[in-house]
Amino acid sequence: MNEVLDSIDRRILRELQADSTIAIADLAERVGLSQTPCWKRVKRLEAEGIIQKRVALVDRERLDLGLVVFVAVRAARHDEEWLTQFARGASALPEVVEFYRMSGETDYLLKVVVRDIAAYDRFYKRLIAAAPLGDVSSSFAMEQIKSTTALPL
Repeated sequence: MNEVLDSIDRRILRELQADSTIAIADLAERVGLSQTPCWKRVKRLEAEGIIQKRVALVDRERLDLGLVVFVAVRAARHDEEWLTQFARGASALPEVVEFYRMSGETDYLLKVVVRDIAAYDRFYKRLIAAAPLGDVSSSFAMEQIKSTTALPL
């Protein structure tokens, strides 16, 4: 996949990761192209799925969603039926903003965003109803030191 991205494609992606609302004329100027070739490259990157979507990043604190919880889950069973049930149930919970299957002692790691401890408790009760779980461990983030959606290009 990397062999199809040249240095201009990478510059386009860096700029769009910083501001996806940038006008094509400004983007073209920043990456050293005229508007039409720049627009065609952006469209190609979208068509190839390299640019998956463009979104607005919102301030969770201003939306009163100040608590970030990392939830480590050990599976009760290790079969496809259980995984499907758990993945479907956990993915359906809007508080889950990231969800990973892991190697090591933790089978699944969820990043959860909620208002407060009481909201987390309500979330937790819905999570454990999704599928039988072997063990659940919650770690509450004390401080966010870095957060970015930009990939290192």
